Amino acid sequence: MRIAVLSRNPNLYSTKRLIEAGKQRGHDMIVLDHLKCVLVIEQGKPRIVYGGKDIVGIDAIIPRIGASVTFYGAAVVRQFEQMKVFSAVESQALVRSRDKLRSLQLLAKSGIGMPKTVFASLPKDIDNVLEQAGGTPVVIKLLEGTQGIGVILAETRNSAKSVIEAFWGVEVNILVQEFIKEAKGADVRAFIVDGQIVGAMKRQGAAGDFRSNLHRGGVATIVDLTPEEKATAIKAAKKLGLAIAGVDMLRSNRGPLVMEVNSSPGLEGIEGATKVDIAGKIIEYVERNEFTSQE
Repeated sequence: MRIAVLSRNPNLYSTKRLIEAGKQRGHDMIVLDHLKCVLVIEQGKPRIVYGGKDIVGIDAIIPRIGASVTFYGAAVVRQFEQMKVFSAVESQALVRSRDKLRSLQLLAKSGIGMPKTVFASLPKDIDNVLEQAGGTPVVIKLLEGTQGIGVILAETRNSAKSVIEAFWGVEVNILVQEFIKEAKGADVRAFIVDGQIVGAMKRQGAAGDFRSNLHRGGVATIVDLTPEEKATAIKAAKKLGLAIAGVDMLRSNRGPLVMEVNSSPGLEGIEGATKVDIAGKIIEYVERNEFTSQE
């Protein structure tokens, strides 16, 4: 098979591992920068031009789309889908997962546990927003934030009001969430491929930081998930239509609470913690679906 990894940086760990895993299984692996893809939209003849030449002969793609270029990246994935190329992450699922508000609404509708979340547009009564979130401390998140950027813990009512007023003053959309104290600055990530959990890790935030993101100095260790955590993670990924996903959960007194379902989860932390060939699992998933599409 000829498999293209859609990535802006061929030197990223995740990209390199996918290329390596594919080559080990005898596939022709290439990296395509999705921002350099030119989409030609024509009746009955969808095409993608790259470096002045039509892209042909691709059997499958593995999207690694950054949050900042979701709109264009999803358009590229959609164009490949229209060209009858299998995508490991469907374009609609990618867009759905990147819309934090929409994804939380979908998960809540499915009965999946999550921190109580409040969304409002320039309300006159910030006190009411804080009350609906359960009172301070609260976590304030930018809707467009990633990797822990734009996530703030406001421990007092005055600090929360100041932060919310500042964001609304520049017309930035935010979510206000209850703070799960018992999580103690840690979360668990379940890595899902094709409806199965292939690895799980606990991420502990750096000293003095309630955020557990590895990019912010957090530390990852292997962890055993409870049956409820496993079921929650699988259900969350399925609800958003993601065959490949990293489901981030907090361990609370009322069970696992989903914070986010990531459509392009990094491989370095999970492979380092679990010693599992996650990249190989992804290639195997692509193989199964490509062979099925040819039957």
